[in-house]
Amino acid sequence: MTTSPHEITAAQWRKSSHSNQDGGACVEVADNLPGTVPVRDSKTPHGPALAFGPDAWVSFVAAVKGRRLTD
Repeated sequence: MTTSPHEITAAQWRKSSHSNQDGGACVEVADNLPGTVPVRDSKTPHGPALAFGPDAWVSFVAAVKGRRLTD
């Protein structure tokens, strides 16, 4: 998936509700970019971000939560 730096700059980031509130293990996700789900470490907001397709992101979140998706 290719996401331009401009698109990432326009992202509206939110901290994951499962992030550590003490400043560690903080993951931020942007929901406002159609077709792309960028993810970054909140401790390095100007560092790299990973970009997932919506289906890949849903599968990842389900796997982290221990659920299995069915076709």
